[in-house]
Amino acid sequence: MRDTDLELFRKNLLILRARLVGDVTHMADLALNRNENELSSMPVHLADIGSDNYDRDFTLQLVQSGHETLQQVDEALRRIDEGTYDICEVCGGRIPKRRLQVMPYASMCVKCAEKAGL
Repeated sequence: MRDTDLELFRKNLLILRARLVGDVTHMADLALNRNENELSSMPVHLADIGSDNYDRDFTLQLVQSGHETLQQVDEALRRIDEGTYDICEVCGGRIPKRRLQVMPYASMCVKCAEKAGL
């Protein structure tokens, strides 16, 4: 892959990383602050408690997913530095540029990702 392509991917990954950090931080703050702020106004009805718990759990799952994607982005940036960005970690073949444009933190070619169930 050309250096100009790699620099564009690096730039896009850094933008994605900054957005993810902001989103994850915001969602975590919402979930945690919701717990603290609502202690004094706890709902009396069981359905309200269940709904609040569902919302909090859903938000925390989004936070976890964001952390996982953030780790994948950091890994992709490391692979750019090491010169292995477009190399499939499973088969050693090339990851097509088109795939990396769609999913810039992909670490596997489509064939290997499908075999892995991803």
